[in-house]
Amino acid sequence: MYQQLLCFTEEKFGQAEKTELDANFENLLARADSTKNWTEKILRQTEVLLQPNPSARVEEFLYEKLDRKVPSRVTNGELLAQYMAEAASELGPTTPYGKTLIKVSEAEKRLGATERDFIHAASINFLTPLRNFLEGDWKTISKERRLLQNRRLDLDVCKARLKKAKAAEAKAACEGDLWNDEVDKSEQELRVAQTEFDRQAEVTRLLLEGISSTHVNHLRCLQEFVESQTTYYAQCYRHMLDLQKQLGSSQGAIFPGTFVGTTEPASPPLSSTSPTTTAATMPMEPSVAGPAPPGEAALCLEEVAPPASGTRKARVLYDYEAADSSELALLADELITVYSLPGMDPDWLIGERGNKKGKVPVTYLELLS
Repeated sequence: MYQQLLCFTEEKFGQAEKTELDANFENLLARADSTKNWTEKILRQTEVLLQPNPSARVEEFLYEKLDRKVPSRVTNGELLAQYMAEAASELGPTTPYGKTLIKVSEAEKRLGATERDFIHAASINFLTPLRNFLEGDWKTISKERRLLQNRRLDLDVCKARLKKAKAAEAKAACEGDLWNDEVDKSEQELRVAQTEFDRQAEVTRLLLEGISSTHVNHLRCLQEFVESQTTYYAQCYRHMLDLQKQLGSSQGAIFPGTFVGTTEPASPPLSSTSPTTTAATMPMEPSVAGPAPPGEAALCLEEVAPPASGTRKARVLYDYEAADSSELALLADELITVYSLPGMDPDWLIGERGNKKGKVPVTYLELLS
């Protein structure tokens, strides 16, 4: 150990030669270090995404280390739902405000349950594999790298000892037999050290090359994370769309229809001019199953004329490919004129761009005032 420390110090000060690893090996080391560092950062930030409360994260970490089940925790959405339900009970569940509180409370409760399912899926499919790599494979790699470092220092010590023995032999020619023995001994130690170093280098190289398999595994986990996140946001969107329709149908005086000619109070626009709301809006393919609403089946686009009032400008949020000749293809960020007709599906509007017109899905639009 003392010889290793002395050799390491001399190498740092440039007083001794250091056995260098080949360029490919150095690249493998750098790639492994980069993988470890970014895995840690992604893991920590994903934990923050799933649980923004630092105290709750510390509590979950302690339970995990103690190998105990993490107690079920009420989500923020579920807590909000509870407060709204209690408020409705006290303020009057039969009043317009109370009824609305109850409806929103039920939606928030569903959102909370959806969030819980998403967190559970993301933890199993994404966080756990990342932790397993850091606490398993990476610890093994680190251990073998330390062994390789020790073998390299042993090899450098043997090289330095042989170099000194040969220098002493040259100076003391009269004691050649004695120094020949010392040189032979040093050469034998060097061969043993070289063999051990080569063997350890090969073991470490194989582990480092396994980082490619780690990337493949993390790629699959990342895809599963995206899928669970997509499912989560789609479910949240459906819950809120259902709530929006309930409020629009039951409280027409509070949420009046937007377009003239609609037989029922329409839901408020799915997008607003607020950048935050726009970013949060997800495009959902409108349902086309089942018979068309009355009046829409016989709709002839060539004969359709915009109403005298009630047309609006809309900005397209996402590209949309028309399913048939009755629909209008859309390009993100373009401006079109939209309006509704009596009996139309509320998920659709008539869109016009120049001399072209056709049905367009509401969820792909930001309605402008």
